[in-house]
Amino acid sequence: MKIWITLFYMFSNIAVLLAAPNELFIDNGTLTVKVDLTRGGTINWVSVSGSDRNLVNTHDEGRYIQQSYYAGKSLDRTAEGQSPDWSPWSWNPIQAGDAFKNRAEILDYRKSSDTLYVKCIPMLWDMNNKPAEAELEQWTVLMGNTLQIHNKLTCFRTDTLYGEGISNNQELPAVYPVSALSQLYSYTGDQPFTGEPLENLEVIFLSSGFWGRYESVPEHWMAFVDENQWGMGVYNPKCTRFLAGMYKEPGGETDDASTSYIAPVKKAALNKDTVYEYSYYIIIGSLEGIREKVYELEAK
Repeated sequence: MKIWITLFYMFSNIAVLLAAPNELFIDNGTLTVKVDLTRGGTINWVSVSGSDRNLVNTHDEGRYIQQSYYAGKSLDRTAEGQSPDWSPWSWNPIQAGDAFKNRAEILDYRKSSDTLYVKCIPMLWDMNNKPAEAELEQWTVLMGNTLQIHNKLTCFRTDTLYGEGISNNQELPAVYPVSALSQLYSYTGDQPFTGEPLENLEVIFLSSGFWGRYESVPEHWMAFVDENQWGMGVYNPKCTRFLAGMYKEPGGETDDASTSYIAPVKKAALNKDTVYEYSYYIIIGSLEGIREKVYELEAK
């Protein structure tokens, strides 16, 4: 009898997993947003409502719009299966999956009329099929032309490898717009929130050695837009430093190897029992409309 009960529950759990959707989406008549439940609930789709053009690059597990964190010192773990392309590397849980295309495990997901919630066990980016001793949660709220996203990392690490109390730059978050959005704009002057002219910033290509580093972004946002100055803005009210740039050539879409990249960054030491939370915004629209929305959110 116990065997039959065990088998019943085992097959019931398998049936539940098989019945789970691959993604969740909401649409408010202005935007459509989707999260990929096969990749940790990363944001895999942002489009104008009714459009089949996705503004998010999803070429591999390192893209999407997703959580990514760094803790401790960088280590050479190639003898343990670490990718030689990503060695040495620090503790780096990634929401979508690892560099070997192993994917994060979904623990929970929910949907309401304007909010998508996901919870997952992330993967260590540099290691082959090594789940991180952590959980990630994400609340995505759709408000007009804006996504308000709250992210949460809960660490329960038992390793003694990486060290404690080491401050690292955190991507808050990592955002990969399509490279067809190729013009980078923000304000880097000394009179923020006064409507001073925006700057069309030089786009640094990853092939130069690293993304562009922008050490003073006092309005807390950057945007990649097209030739009509329409596109995607990323606003994190806690960050005045950003990374941004492009991989390969401009003109790419969601599946292409080329991509744009924006990440608000802030230093933080993530220890083995750290709980870390932050909120940020994705804004879709004209360049001036993106800035106006940032001013509105900043005023609140």
